[in-house]
Amino acid sequence: MTKQVNEILSWYPTLTNAQKKNLTKILNFGRLGGTGKMVILPVDQGFEHGPGRSFEPNPAAYDPRYHAELAIKGGCNAYAAPLGALEAADDVIKKHNLPTILKASNHDIMLPDDKDPLQYYTSWVDDAVRLDCAGIGLTLYQGSTLAGGSYELARQLISQAREAGLIVVIWTYPRGSGLPSEEAETAIDVISYAVQIAALLGATIIKCKTPKDLVALPSYIKTGTYKDTPTATLADRIKIVQKAAFNGRRLVIHSGGSHKDAGDLLEDIEQLKLGGADGSIVGRNAFQRPEKQAIELLQSIQDIYLK
Repeated sequence: MTKQVNEILSWYPTLTNAQKKNLTKILNFGRLGGTGKMVILPVDQGFEHGPGRSFEPNPAAYDPRYHAELAIKGGCNAYAAPLGALEAADDVIKKHNLPTILKASNHDIMLPDDKDPLQYYTSWVDDAVRLDCAGIGLTLYQGSTLAGGSYELARQLISQAREAGLIVVIWTYPRGSGLPSEEAETAIDVISYAVQIAALLGATIIKCKTPKDLVALPSYIKTGTYKDTPTATLADRIKIVQKAAFNGRRLVIHSGGSHKDAGDLLEDIEQLKLGGADGSIVGRNAFQRPEKQAIELLQSIQDIYLK
């Protein structure tokens, strides 16, 4: 056990021994193993955006086994996906002892809920246990009028995950009519608020989008929150997000977002590292590229965190 991993475990004094074992499994796997940093491959986009948008740019990615193999070859700490994908790739996962996270809640773009979106649970803790997952994940839409019910379901899942020895990853995605605009979804005050909610609900790892240099909530504008806090660079804003995660004592990993130029993505990763981020969770920017390019990109991201 490295000093970095031991320090992270000290942030979570109430984790059960089984949960500590699963968190350690993720932290010690892949090229970043033992460093305290993470790069995770998530592939829930087939559910969230549909197969055509997700996998047509690289048809090999229609096969969930490809994703598991990419996570292994790319040196990732873990692979996250919905139930069917993990089942389809189970032989590959077991062969390499790849840590997995079951994405238990999902949303599809055919649901007519643009103003106030809601995630639906498509699997549960017993599925994660059956598949020997290290963790289970869910998405929260803070800002949706339906968020209250989602918090209650999240509380049930987190409680049962603890009993089962699983860590919990919360995809924290502010969205809905409670926000003043669509642009507000990635405002620094909104992202930080959403990260704090995920931490308070009991998340082990929190996934968020990279925040923009914008304050959007009327109460934050009125009180001048962050007016004396640097926010100009992404690194500045990551420091604010880390403070919202119990002053850096909860693991926060940042989304790679939609497909973008590799150079632009790596510039963002440099800023994430500078700001103290705990890692990245990169999906489309990896699996939508040909395998060789995807592996090179994932390892280039890891190399930045290794500096």
